Amino acid sequence: MDLITGPLDKYDYITFAFLLVAAIAFFYVIIAIGGLPGKLAERRNHPHAESVKIVGWIGLFTAVPWIHALIWAYHDSITVDVRSMLGRDKPDDPPPAAEPAPPARPVAAVAPSPPAPPAPTPSPKPAGPAEDA
Repeated sequence: MDLITGPLDKYDYITFAFLLVAAIAFFYVIIAIGGLPGKLAERRNHPHAESVKIVGWIGLFTAVPWIHALIWAYHDSITVDVRSMLGRDKPDDPPPAAEPAPPARPVAAVAPSPPAPPAPTPSPKPAGPAEDA
């Protein structure tokens, strides 16, 4: 069973040229779509442009990561300023005044020393018979 039954004519060559151009165009479109999130991130000076580029290429054939990379390329990465969580409105606001520390207690008040033992009292001499001299 032969697919080509006769000699090749100009329509066969046009068909081969069209298939070659279609294959080149297909790969060009795949490369352009795969690199799109990375190029957008670089153009927008995204701080994670390399990561967006990698996710764009990895997710090219699975669609969901590629869509995520495309959204990530347009998303402004926000650096969270912790100072705003402390109640200050602007980063240039001065820090709140610190509460004064309680006065330090003397060491004796923290750990009192035990009372001194009482001094020994002299014992009296035993009373004996009175001597008359």
